[in-house]
Parts: sequence; C-alpha cells; structure tokens
Amino acid sequence: MTPAEAARWLRTVRHLRPAQLLGQLARPLRPRGRPRRARGPATLPDGLRPGAPFLPPPAHARASAGGRVALLAREHALGDPVDWRGGAHGPLFAFHLQYHDWLRGDGFAPDERARLLRDWAAREREGVAWHPATISERAFAWAKLLLTPGALPDDPGLRRALAGSLGDQLATLAAHLERDLLANHLLFNRLALALGGALLDGPDTASWRRAEPALRAELAEQVGSDGAHYERSPMYHAQVLERVLDLLNAAAARPGRLAAETEAALRACAARMLGALAVWTHPDGEIALFGDAAFGIAPPPAELHAYAARLGVRAQPPVTPGVLDRAGYVRLAAGPFTLIASVAGPMPAYQPGHAHCDALAFELSLGRERVVTDTGVCEYVPGPRRDASRATRSHATLAIGGREQAEIWAAHRVGGRPRVRLLAVDPGRALEASCAGWATPGVVHTRRFEVSDAEVRVVDALAGPGARVEAALPLAPGVEATLDGTRAVLRLPSGAALALQLPEGLAWRLETSPYFPGFGREEARLVLRGEAPSWRGGVWRMAAIGTDLGRGILNTVLNNGV
Repeated sequence: MTPAEAARWLRTVRHLRPAQLLGQLARPLRPRGRPRRARGPATLPDGLRPGAPFLPPPAHARASAGGRVALLAREHALGDPVDWRGGAHGPLFAFHLQYHDWLRGDGFAPDERARLLRDWAAREREGVAWHPATISERAFAWAKLLLTPGALPDDPGLRRALAGSLGDQLATLAAHLERDLLANHLLFNRLALALGGALLDGPDTASWRRAEPALRAELAEQVGSDGAHYERSPMYHAQVLERVLDLLNAAAARPGRLAAETEAALRACAARMLGALAVWTHPDGEIALFGDAAFGIAPPPAELHAYAARLGVRAQPPVTPGVLDRAGYVRLAAGPFTLIASVAGPMPAYQPGHAHCDALAFELSLGRERVVTDTGVCEYVPGPRRDASRATRSHATLAIGGREQAEIWAAHRVGGRPRVRLLAVDPGRALEASCAGWATPGVVHTRRFEVSDAEVRVVDALAGPGARVEAALPLAPGVEATLDGTRAVLRLPSGAALALQLPEGLAWRLETSPYFPGFGREEARLVLRGEAPSWRGGVWRMAAIGTDLGRGILNTVLNNGV
C-alpha cells in the first residue's frame, strides 16, 4: 500500500462506527454463506391472508416460457439442473436471482414455482444464497408466495417444507446480522426477522419478536423527521418503504403478533416516507435519479401510495413543503417547471456507499417531460461505468480544480467529504446552498435556485482562490440542443422547447455522454459543458419559448443560422 493509498484508507475508515470495525474484524471468524439450522421446525398456520394484495415483482424482473429469467436487463436460462448461481452475469445479478421475487411473476404456474422452490431448498446449501442480504429479501418473497391465494399448489407437505426452510434461513440471518455494513442492510435484516416473528411458529420465533425494539430503533435512526431515508437515494428509500408496508401487510394475517409499539412505528414511518417520496417525484410519476437510483427496481411512487392506502396509511408531508432538510433535498415548482436539487453531502457518515458527487446538482422537468437529468447507475462493479455514474462532471453542478467533490473510490467507498450547507429556502420558489469540495476546501461554491411561472434562474458564485471550473448540464435522452455561444435552444420529444441563457465567461460546447436509467442499461444523451481556467460565477436562465426571454434567445440562435 502506497502512502497515498494509506491516507485515503484512513480518511475512509475514520468515519466508521466502532461496531462496524468490530463487525468487519469478526467476519473472517464467522464466515457467511453457510446455512444454520433453527432450534426446531418452524411452522405456518393454514388459511392466512394478508391485509391487501402485495405489489407485483419489480419491473426489471421477468420470467418467460422455457425457464428464462430476465433481471437487471440480462437474461438467464435456469436450465436443468437449475443454475441458481446466475452464470457469468456478475455478483449483483446473482443476488437478485437468489431474492426469488421473480418467482412471483406471471411467467410461472403454481406447480412450476413449487418445483423450483423444492429444487432450491434441496440443492442450494452454500454461497450467496445464504448471505444475510439475500435471506432478507427472499424471506419477503417466500412470505408473499405463501400468503397469496393460488400462488402455490394446495399441498400441505410443500407448505411445511417451505416454512421449515424459511425458519432455517431466518435463524441463519439472526446469527449473521450485517453489523459490519449497517444502514439499509441491517434495516432489511431486522425487517425480515420481524416478518418471521409475525408469521411463523417455532422455538426461534420468540427471540425474533423480542428483537422488535431494535427494529424500531433502526427505523428511528434511518428515517429522519423529514421522512427521508438517510442514505439519500430515492430508489433505496422506495425499497425500504415497500418493505415497511409489506411487513404491516403480512402481519395483518396474524393480528397481535407484532407489538402494538412496532405496528405504530411502522405506520408512522411509512406515512413520513410517503411524504418524502413526493419530494423526489417528477411530474412524469417517477423518481429522481440521485444517489444510485435507477428505474425498475423499486415500485413507482403511485403504486406505493395506492398500496399504502389499501393498508390504511396516508402520506404525511414534510413540515416545510418540498424540503427534506435532514436528507438535503429541495423541490421547487412553479408554472410548468419542477426542479429537484441535491443540497447535502454523502450520508450517513459511517456508510455513504450510495453517495455520488452531486452536491448542488439538480434535475428539471418542463411539464411532464424531463429536461435536465442525473446520470443514474448502471452497475456496482468497480470500473469506468461505476466511476462515471458517481463523478462530479456527470451531475448538473460545478467541478472545481479538476477534482471530485468527494473522494470516491472502489465501488462504494468515500474518503474525504465535501462541506455542504443548505443556507436558505423559500418553499416552492427558491433555495440557496453552498459546497466546498474535499480537495479544494478554500473554494466555496454558492448556488441559488429560483423558479417562477416564467423561468428558472440558477445563480453561481465562487469565493476563494481561482481554480479551473467545469460546468455541466446533462440533458434527458431525446432532448435535442442547438448552441450559439452562451445561448441554446432545447427541443423536447413532445415538440415543446426551452430557451437557455448560459453563464458568461465559460467556453460552452455540446458533447455526448452516457446515461444509466437502469442497471445494465446505457443510453447516449447530450450534455452542455462549459469550462474556464478561472471563473467567479454567473447566471443560468431557462425559459419556455413563449416567454419574452425565450423568444429573444430563439431569435438570436435562428438569426445566426445555427
């Protein structure tokens, strides 16, 4: 290890909690990936029904005739014997294959599901199948199959076998909670154990039910008063919300098994999370793509709201409308414009694995069409695509001095962190925030956003030593751009158009850049990029073509024959 690598490592681990360090040191002594038997057979009473139908599997998970499964934009032939390891599709695919949520899709008849589940229980006795994360997700998939009428054959022997296997899986999970990672991993672990305690009977279930206070504490820590999950990813937020609702739904099959305090905490948490989700939702009905978010993994917001309503849960908006003050996001909306801005750094400090260099970045919609987009995420394998999705220049913000805002490295590591502050908010209309990058702490970037019925204004100011500046405005796929100096016209797929007055003092160009709307997916889109050896700030103005500003910019561009 070089001195530079050692320094980076120290900047990374100094944020870890003592329990994480102990957990990581203990992992070699308690290897994962091997099953543990429950103290006695777990059973599931007959005739149980959930409070409402569960949501379907995620959009990326599909099954078709001939035993083919599509996950994360990749196809896998199950084969005979069944290949439960995912072939050469990589570790993330293998995890999703082992989640078994795809088994709930319309591509399988009940008898085929039963055959596959029996095969898995008989043959998968080690490896990723028994990782705590896969057990946590698979527990919910199996519970949904067992509680959904007609999903499996009416076979008491199959039911006993699945309940017994699920008991072994949860006993294994209880012995290997992901205390080395914490964050959403540990929360999903605890939700799965609470699910087992609510549904199953057996010698271990009482201990799982006694662990409910730890679940309530984890929810209180991870979901703030603003309702946002503290990892700042709209996708993971939606996934956590679905599991909270799933636990409430499954527990309705056996009333009274969850402690009253736990049910109340779950309902209150879900209500706040629904309110926060609305802040991250564009007029097209989908989430913003900040912080390792991708389409097709979590249910769309409308489905989550409808699911919650069927369970008697209603959204509780943030105290300040459109402001997730703890998570650091603000939604401004006026006239045809909706702007969602990221105004915080990597979170939580001890597990920022899904953080990107997106401080003061934003997404923008005109009506129901996206105009400015974040880059999204393609994969979690270290390499060029992973680096591109997290890099400062891939977000609608400023890169200072050729350095990243945060010291991102490997697939999920963050060493040095930026200082990001939310300075002022006029709800729905304006906000101001600042960022000083980890490697350029003397340069403070302050950005003010203003949204009105007529236009969007973004005002940048830089204080401190002069440094090279690179500004980016990544556009949605399908948006066409015409550039003339500091003026541009954007044409949207619907035929609508937006005029841009770009900041003076930067040399602007159009280039093509990758966009990752989902895991395993890459598309090309245009980026407006401006650079200067030193820059003190300027103003961006964006207006619909029908306004005075829009007509003036359009006429300039057309008159110059661009």
